Amino acid sequence: MSSDNAIAFIASDAPEAQAALTDFSERFPSVPASEASVVVAFGGDGFMLQAMHQFVSTGKTIYGMNRGSVGFLMNEYSETALEDRLARANVTEVHPLRMEAEDAAGNQHNALAFNEVSLLRQTYQAAKLSLAIDGRTRLDELICDGVLLSTPAGSTAYNLSAHGPILPVNSPLLALTPISAFRPRRWRGAILPCEAEVTIEVLEPEKRPVSAVADHDEFRNIRKVHIAEDQSQTVRLMFDEGHSLEERVLSEQFRY
Repeated sequence: MSSDNAIAFIASDAPEAQAALTDFSERFPSVPASEASVVVAFGGDGFMLQAMHQFVSTGKTIYGMNRGSVGFLMNEYSETALEDRLARANVTEVHPLRMEAEDAAGNQHNALAFNEVSLLRQTYQAAKLSLAIDGRTRLDELICDGVLLSTPAGSTAYNLSAHGPILPVNSPLLALTPISAFRPRRWRGAILPCEAEVTIEVLEPEKRPVSAVADHDEFRNIRKVHIAEDQSQTVRLMFDEGHSLEERVLSEQFRY
């Protein structure tokens, strides 16, 4: 097996994923993930997100097979024709958001997010935030349960649940979406260019504490967050021919 087509298999802890891992490892030659050019991941979207963080900017391509629930980022599970599916698959490159957050003690926190960066209230009281885009304040005061900034790939996840827009995965856009906005009640969010830099300040942080979450990384008692797309970081995802991530995002917009 050459280094150009070396395959590694990884799986979530779910019994179905572990069974697939055992089956494929017995039937196909494989190498450790550190030596592979293609990583085949068995699990759901949550496990795929973990794999994206693990292999970001390594040059490896990730091909997911759904052994979870939704599987939006995964391909259909099949026990046959793996090598042919990999040879025919389309590759989509995804860039994450980089979050830089400062907490109440002045500590700095950095994290990447392939889906979204969210600011969420920590207590029963609504958060009070101010929003600036590229250094210009656009909302002096947003009273809400929270707010999130989503990538196109993540726009069908939490962003969609919060009634945010679905973005075509190839679009150079980001979705800024409020979560249960109280004031201004009519504000439904904004679609921003991917070059935009978003700064969110927490107003009354002692009275209304706020957490910042970048995918799976959470930091509490945050005072200020800066978010921008990190073009220097890339993940390469593989999707079956005719079932690309672009097609999935487009199809999602016509579901009812």
